[in-house]
Amino acid sequence: MNALAKSPIAAPLLALLLVIAVTAFSTPRFLDTGNLSNLALQVSIVAIVAIGSTFVILTGGIDLSPGSAIALLTMVFAVSVKFAGVPLPVAILLTIALGGVLGALLGLLSAYLRIPAFITTLAALSAFRGVAFMFNNGSPVFSVHPALETIFYGTAAGLPLPLFYLVALYALAWYVLKYTAFGRSIYAVGGNPGAAALSGLSVRRIQFLAFVIAGAAAGVGAVLMAARLNSGSPNYGVGLELSAIAAAVIGGASLAGGRGNIINTLIGALTIVIVQNGLNLNAVPTSVQTVVIGAIIVIAVGIDMWRNELGGTLQRLTRFGRTS
Repeated sequence: MNALAKSPIAAPLLALLLVIAVTAFSTPRFLDTGNLSNLALQVSIVAIVAIGSTFVILTGGIDLSPGSAIALLTMVFAVSVKFAGVPLPVAILLTIALGGVLGALLGLLSAYLRIPAFITTLAALSAFRGVAFMFNNGSPVFSVHPALETIFYGTAAGLPLPLFYLVALYALAWYVLKYTAFGRSIYAVGGNPGAAALSGLSVRRIQFLAFVIAGAAAGVGAVLMAARLNSGSPNYGVGLELSAIAAAVIGGASLAGGRGNIINTLIGALTIVIVQNGLNLNAVPTSVQTVVIGAIIVIAVGIDMWRNELGGTLQRLTRFGRTS
């Protein structure tokens, strides 16, 4: 129990269990089989986009663009398949690649031109969605392809296909961060860019590649979003960037960079989706839901900033309890 309490996974897991308990208590519909199945599908998009957000945050950056990037990418995907006749598998690969290109653009501006990531991605938040409205006169594209919905709603061995995508991508991200030189370099750059540069690491290249990964993750999210609704729309992905950032921060990733765990990001994504699901089941207005997500981010960041003080307080309380 002591080892579990000291584990990095303990706090995010405790938060997840607390959210599950509160949500289940607030509405009996939460544990309904249909709702749980919907949760499994819903979390896939947020969690996959959060992989990219975690990579960027680990390098000490921030990415506010995934939601708008997904809107743009779903429109490109839908137009290319329905109107240009691009084969579905080719369109999927091109959409993911285009996501990587959008990430590369942000990485170029942030890493090599040294424009703060907050500014570049905030600009992209507006620009990408604006470009999305230039397609099809700003109107959504429906009924993209008859086989598209199978990608999202299909099953294998009785399990939804998005769970397989989720497990595969998180396993890959976990392996990269834990067992490769590139993964260790990401932590080094986020922890101390100056020391990383003196150690011979190309800080700008690593920051650039983190944005490329984030863009590709947004590309995967765009394909799943389009498959879920069999359409593309410039209105998709609103607020998704906040959910992805919140997932990483709730999972313990430090916005200062250099500290975080990709598995904890998955736990954070589950927490965010369950909070949103519970609010929906209790008919809480969307405006209030946005406030709640913002409050969760503030609390999570506050806990990260006050980690040492909170730890010292808990140790003093423990010693006091033992002596008394």
